[in-house]
Amino acid sequence: MESPSATISVFYDGLCPLCSKEMDHYKKQKGSERLLFIDITEAHFDAKKEGLDPYKVHQVMHVKTSEGLVMTGVDAFIAIWDFLPQYNWVSKWAQKSFIRPFLNVGYQVFASIRPYLPRKTRDCEISPYCPSRRKQ
Repeated sequence: MESPSATISVFYDGLCPLCSKEMDHYKKQKGSERLLFIDITEAHFDAKKEGLDPYKVHQVMHVKTSEGLVMTGVDAFIAIWDFLPQYNWVSKWAQKSFIRPFLNVGYQVFASIRPYLPRKTRDCEISPYCPSRRKQ
């Protein structure tokens, strides 16, 4: 379990309705005061200043601990769940060796189709790293 003063930064795609809805849900949970939610599609977001790959951060979910450890994909969600008491059981379950491969495959499938899902706005004009802009 994390120390009471530990925090993590959660980097998410604010133009993805599903992603935003999930993060909004987490923001309402006990323990969320120790999570810093950062929308990677905001104009002021600079992945390099956060020590993140600007393209990869748009491909998969990232979290970064206050110590600078970066986790992606399912590991990122497990880190979030560890901070939210109501989700601690999900974190423990997700780390089981017989469950983890299924979660990884499921997340990889979602991450690969996410750029093609409807966006909150027409495109990602504000972010040069958005997949729809790179294809041009």
